[in-house]
Amino acid sequence: MNRIINMILRQITRRLVTKGIDAGFGVVSRRADTPPEGQQTQSEIRAARRARRQGKQKTAQARQAMKALRRVTRF
Repeated sequence: MNRIINMILRQITRRLVTKGIDAGFGVVSRRADTPPEGQQTQSEIRAARRARRQGKQKTAQARQAMKALRRVTRF
């Protein structure tokens, strides 16, 4: 019984640590990607925002497609 509890706790801990590390790297990469706004023109800023928004939309669409694929191939 003790082994089972330890296995579950390890899995939960590993997932939490992984999520924390991913979130930290995400914050760092976002800061590194965006230079200070004073060095860019307004059109460059708009283009960067548009590209970022399109990237997020494509990511969301890919996630939805993967979820649908998993649902279809589950059984």
